[in-house]
Amino acid sequence: MSFIIWILVAIVLLFVIEYYFIRKVRSSIKILFPRIQLPKYKKIIIGVIIYINFYMILVILAYLYSMIIYGDRPVPPENAFFDYFILFPFWLSMLIFVQCGLLFLLLDLLKLIFLPLYKKYKVMLLPIQAKIILAIAALFIVYVPVRVVYDFNTVSLRVVEFKKKNLPDNLKGFKIAFIADIQADRYTNDTRLERFISKVNSTNPDLVLIAGDMITSTPNYISTSAKYVGKLKSKYGVYSCVGDHDNWAYWRDNGRSLKEVTEALQKNNVQMIDNGRKVIGVNNSQLAITFVTNTYVERIPDETLDSLAHLEKNYALKIFLTHQPRNKFIDAAIKHKYDLLLNGHTHGGQVTFLFPFYNLSATLIETKYVRGDFKFGDMLMIVTRGLGMSLLPLRYNSTPEVTLIVLGAK
Repeated sequence: MSFIIWILVAIVLLFVIEYYFIRKVRSSIKILFPRIQLPKYKKIIIGVIIYINFYMILVILAYLYSMIIYGDRPVPPENAFFDYFILFPFWLSMLIFVQCGLLFLLLDLLKLIFLPLYKKYKVMLLPIQAKIILAIAALFIVYVPVRVVYDFNTVSLRVVEFKKKNLPDNLKGFKIAFIADIQADRYTNDTRLERFISKVNSTNPDLVLIAGDMITSTPNYISTSAKYVGKLKSKYGVYSCVGDHDNWAYWRDNGRSLKEVTEALQKNNVQMIDNGRKVIGVNNSQLAITFVTNTYVERIPDETLDSLAHLEKNYALKIFLTHQPRNKFIDAAIKHKYDLLLNGHTHGGQVTFLFPFYNLSATLIETKYVRGDFKFGDMLMIVTRGLGMSLLPLRYNSTPEVTLIVLGAK
């Protein structure tokens, strides 16, 4: 129920931001182009607004009908026409509205702070303000779709050098490809999956670790995801922890979902380990990997976490792998002297809005560890951006990423 409330709040906010954007742009046009009679174009403007919001209207009606009649969630049609002429225009428009709205709000805030000065020079400042507003709108009407297309079709490679004291010689230069959130679905299709897997294999990794989320939802893409993950090439194997979406192939049967994902991966020589450990021998050295399951479906108790994280031996390298970045995992990894703490889940802030001094993402509501590297003494925590998408079928200012960890000695 709380999820539905959040969705309703989000819908209301989107409509408020849309109204705010239209009002600001309309008033700016009136100021700079007084000869343009906007009422003449009222029907056209209303038609465009209805078209942009048609997707949301359909979603609300479909959800109500499906829940009342069938007691289940609606399944969106897998149709290219629907995607390109209804779904994508809505989300691209919303991104433009929110991105511009944030900057318009900043202008209004500055106006409020300097209100006495603004009132004194209002006649002179109004045209300047109008030009800035229209320039922002024009810029992001172009930038947003270009950036979305770029983030959809690009995979970046980020190399992280991790140096440790007394690292054995046979581990110097050892390469770990770290990925997450593959989330195969109708958008993360064969083309995107092939591109992502090829990027991983191009690094010639010694070991591949995955922070879960092989699919987005429905069982239709389990075999597809497993097939592509099975193409990963690594000398010492491919291993994954459990992610949130691995439980959601079947809405009412999380256990069946995880079982089918795990079995499909196993058939393709990939191990998904649910709360366990793996010790890998590299010549005379040993790497210990602890796999911790903590998802929206299953929270790990503190006692289980402490017991699982505790390692009796002093391994050459200790890796803590879990899906979600959480403070309690940082504390546990530090307490038990792990070298690396690896997480996914955030998609790097899948939709990240440009803002002065600090880029904004809804992911920040859940965690401040959105993407990149975070040092805690001698331990390094890495949050990789992953590949897939959830809630929105696109990324904005969050390019998919393969993280390559190269070991070295201090």
